[in-house]
Formats: sequence, structure tokens, C-alpha cells
Amino acid sequence: MKKAEVGNIIEFKNGLRGIVEKVNENSVIVDLTYMENYRELDLQERTVVNHKNYKIIE
Repeated sequence: MKKAEVGNIIEFKNGLRGIVEKVNENSVIVDLTYMENYRELDLQERTVVNHKNYKIIE
């Protein structure tokens, strides 16, 4: 499996998308404000996603 890099857009957990801000050994930190409906979903700005739990979109 290819790990995401900073700046990649990933998709995870039922279609949520975000921009990778930092790559750690086992996970990435993702900025969720990339999504147009971010405010409607009432989510925090960033989240941590394990490398096993996402796919790279761009």
C-alpha cells in the first residue's frame, strides 16, 4: 500500500475527504476543511487517520 504524502487528498470513513498535513509512522493528520460541506457536518478541523484506513484520491 502506498502511503500518502503532504498535500495529497485522501478519502476515508464513509466518503469524508481531506488534505494530508503531516505524515507520521502509522498515520496521517488530515485537514477536513477541504470539504465543501465541512461546516454542515459539525466536525473538528483536523483528524488522525491510520494508513490502513484511507485511499489516495489526488
